[in-house]
Amino acid sequence: MKRSVFSPFPALLCSLALIAPQFLRPQFLRAQSFSAQPAASLQGAPSPRLVGAADGLWRIDGAQARRIGSLTDVRKILRVGGRWYFLTGAGVFTSLDLVSFEERNGGLPVKTLKVPEDAGSGTGKTFVREVQELKDLEPHPSDPAILVTANKDSVYLTRDGGLTWKSLGLSAKTTGVKAVAVLTLPDSEGSSRLTVFMSHPIYGVSWIRPDAAKPVWTDLNDGLERVPTIKWPDEVSDLSVLNAPEGVTLYASQTFMPRIYSLDWTAKSFTPVWKGSRPADTVDGLQAFPSGFAWSAPGSVREWSGGADRPFDMAERTLALVGEGAQCAWLPASLTAGRGDLSLSELWLASAGEASGSFARKASGRKGIYAPVWQVSSPEGLAGHIKTLKANGLDTMVVDMKDDFGVLRFDARDPSILAIGKPGKGIELDGFVKTAKENGIYLVARIVVFKDKVLARYDGSKYAVWDKRENKAWQGYEMVTPQVEVAANAAESGAADAKKAETAPLEAPKPEKVRKYYEEYWVDPYSEAVWAYNVAIARELVARGFDEIQFDYIRFPTDGANLGDASFRWQDRGMDKESALMSFLSFARKGINAPISIDIYGANGWYRTGARTGQDVELLSRYVDAICPMYYPSHFEQDFLAQNPAVDRPWRIFYYGSYRNAIIARNKAIVRPWAQAFYLNVSYDRAWYDQDYVQRQAFGVRDSVNEGYTYWNNSGRYSDLRPDAGRGAEYPWQKPAESAGGVPDPFGAR
Repeated sequence: MKRSVFSPFPALLCSLALIAPQFLRPQFLRAQSFSAQPAASLQGAPSPRLVGAADGLWRIDGAQARRIGSLTDVRKILRVGGRWYFLTGAGVFTSLDLVSFEERNGGLPVKTLKVPEDAGSGTGKTFVREVQELKDLEPHPSDPAILVTANKDSVYLTRDGGLTWKSLGLSAKTTGVKAVAVLTLPDSEGSSRLTVFMSHPIYGVSWIRPDAAKPVWTDLNDGLERVPTIKWPDEVSDLSVLNAPEGVTLYASQTFMPRIYSLDWTAKSFTPVWKGSRPADTVDGLQAFPSGFAWSAPGSVREWSGGADRPFDMAERTLALVGEGAQCAWLPASLTAGRGDLSLSELWLASAGEASGSFARKASGRKGIYAPVWQVSSPEGLAGHIKTLKANGLDTMVVDMKDDFGVLRFDARDPSILAIGKPGKGIELDGFVKTAKENGIYLVARIVVFKDKVLARYDGSKYAVWDKRENKAWQGYEMVTPQVEVAANAAESGAADAKKAETAPLEAPKPEKVRKYYEEYWVDPYSEAVWAYNVAIARELVARGFDEIQFDYIRFPTDGANLGDASFRWQDRGMDKESALMSFLSFARKGINAPISIDIYGANGWYRTGARTGQDVELLSRYVDAICPMYYPSHFEQDFLAQNPAVDRPWRIFYYGSYRNAIIARNKAIVRPWAQAFYLNVSYDRAWYDQDYVQRQAFGVRDSVNEGYTYWNNSGRYSDLRPDAGRGAEYPWQKPAESAGGVPDPFGAR
């Protein structure tokens, strides 16, 4: 069985009472009130329309768009006082005149990406250093020198317009930030205090007063909607500050359900303002204005001002002038019909119909099975699995080419592979590929990357994860008490000394705990030689007929009482887990002329954080075409999405999970989850596992983003499958209540 994790953070809302659309302004103390001032008046000239895109910054004059400056990957545009600020993939930049641009990243951490110079051997290296991915950028509503931003590890505050940034830490031990805001609010005594807010992917919203004697993050989640099976609210996507004559108000939206809230600071509670009709939908890039909101949603830019939400025509006409790749926009008050200046972001959502990965279209819609290599190495075994595929309307077969122990399961020819790898019993590739192609099968080569016993022992364990305490190759273990027979040490029969017999011990001393090692051997994810070896295997497999390369165990080790003793001798300065995996996949992308997919933990597809493993989907989706989360229902906590009717739980996991992962991946890769076609002895499976259980997962994918799925059964037993259901097929059981709303059309229609 593929290893996964029991997620400690189950989440998702399924059905809630509809909130009547109304614009509610909380009645809380207002320490300061500032009238919104159009940016045009600050320099005496009209503000232009601007659009930020992956390829740069665009200025719109009339119906003409022209690129200005040298910025790239522009994600947010702000007008603060008389100055422009830009959030980009390279950090924060500013400009007074839109001609010259100045970097404002002082104090922000930098990550290092490693680039092997020799694509064949992985030898030699150069480094690319860039500001760690910034999640958001927001100004103070009245003080143009104060802004706030964040990366995955910390929130940062500047009081000098970005010349220097100071870390405020995080509200939770788990890394991850989605949105930030800064404003001045009254304390309990009515005194005005600078207050910073952040939203965490798992733990909700928190606030801090950075000028307090001992600043502490405090949770503020009352009123935000949450899943019936989890105590924390679902992720807050954005925080927007409205600076109006009657006061300053903070608004919040949610990422995976259509909700907007206002904050009642006095009551420390969020009040619902607007709710959409779908059970799964996204409100992001929230921009509040005096009479309503604008936001980015799948398929369009939307607005709401007291009635039904509708497309925001001005924004969509502006984006059409730039074309694909638009990520943000600035619309001046002179063009927004009373809405004021608008900064729109997360506009990738508006064109979220087709994933942008190099080979995403080829990989999309594939549905299939994992086939154990020993079962398809003979013509009879291969024929049996082909029969399973055809009988169930499937077209894809995933086969191990380098397995969980690092053994090669094909007749490799590349000398560089054979110099390191250990061939084992496997497949004669040419005949296998020929038969598969004659039957219209899409072949996926599973390559286990960083769990590799063969490579971990190669050349004196040169590439192994190292045990810094014991100075040898690291291997995870747990401490267990062995089972022993306990004797009753009473006095022997006929003992002469009765007193001695009375005081004899009744039990033997308890044995000390001993190490029980996991059968896992790990190689260093920072090693460019490890990267080159795996990419060489992938290249040969593509050359010999495989359609797709799938990297599994593309993560750091996570298990073991001695995990803290694991060290990484190939880690270069400035690199972290995320940059190691990014560097590997960037290297792989350049060398593999075929779709690349990656297997990830289910929790890392559900939440925007992968700190423990390095599997940050937002970052890794840049380099791959398909992401395959392991959403096995058996591997989540057993009450996860098991609210009544509990029988719908497998459908819910795949319906909501596929959508969430697609949003987190930012439309850069398709989502093709692993589905459970095996029984595990856990409480939910004991009650519900059968053919319906298995098929509900496929229906959940179909009703969601519908980009394919793959069944996993480690033993290759697929008698629990039923034929794949097309888009219009009826449910063979009662229709899930949430299915009526569906996911947004741009995802559902892929």
